Amino acid sequence: MTVKGKACNVRNINRNWPGSPLQQTSIMSATSLKRVTLIGSFDENHVGATLSELAAHLIACGLEVMAEQTLNIPLAGVTRHPTSYLTTHSDLAITVGGDGTMLRAARVFAGSGVPLVGINRGRLGFLADINPKDIIKRVDEVLQGQYLRGSRSLLRVRLVSIEGNVQQSLAVNDCVLQKWETGRLLDYETWIDGQYVNTHGGDGVIVASATGSTAYALSCGGPIIHPHLDALVIAPICPHTLSDRPIVISASSTVEIRRVQDRATKAQITCDGDMLGDLNVGDRLIIEPSHLRVDFLHPTDHDYYRILRSKLHWGRGALDKRVDDEMD
Repeated sequence: MTVKGKACNVRNINRNWPGSPLQQTSIMSATSLKRVTLIGSFDENHVGATLSELAAHLIACGLEVMAEQTLNIPLAGVTRHPTSYLTTHSDLAITVGGDGTMLRAARVFAGSGVPLVGINRGRLGFLADINPKDIIKRVDEVLQGQYLRGSRSLLRVRLVSIEGNVQQSLAVNDCVLQKWETGRLLDYETWIDGQYVNTHGGDGVIVASATGSTAYALSCGGPIIHPHLDALVIAPICPHTLSDRPIVISASSTVEIRRVQDRATKAQITCDGDMLGDLNVGDRLIIEPSHLRVDFLHPTDHDYYRILRSKLHWGRGALDKRVDDEMD
């Protein structure tokens, strides 16, 4: 297969970094990589044009290109399928949008073994880290086996009502319990592995994975945790007590949150921004590690600290600008 005089045959570069969770590994071969799924965000500008360009390139490389039935963007030569079909018949999934698109795709493809590549058409791009200007170059590198592979864990979230009914979801970034009425206090307890931790008062609480430590939890004073550390952050939202600070615990822990007073305050639960339900007095919110994982493929020059410098605007105006971050 050739495009613009360049070979599209998939190969692998056998180069690993021992002990590093980001490894250049062979999960594709010239015979196994046949079907690619495209996932796009409806809300981001330029997504349609990017998807069309990408689809045409992949089809020219001899690949079968698929998309969700709900993707309301015309794409020539792309077949549409239900999500359940895509998770079992894809060799690679490419998202076009922001980190929210990447998070949704991660929950959909979790446990399927299908790796994800993210093209950033959103704002930050912590997860979707391919610059739109480099789409064809970076995608060709992935097709040729030139990539860094990072495996991320997910959280399993269960809302158990006082009657015993269970609602559950997955989260890549975080689970958030938050009040929705202004001027009211939300009282709740936290328990870790069956041990009582504290009774809190405030606007709510965030339980974030290491991946999600740069999301909502960061704005609540939580620490930045390297995404391949097995840790969770419990970060109170606007706590009434100033000493109520974020804590870091093992990712293998089970966190339970309970309402302790009924102040007629509505407390809602979201997982990666998607609504799960309301937490009422007597209900239990349980966050624990999921056995499912998802793989992200990054460019070979992927640099986590460079992303932090760029997205969080570290060192802007400083004398030492040794690295020119062109990631926005």
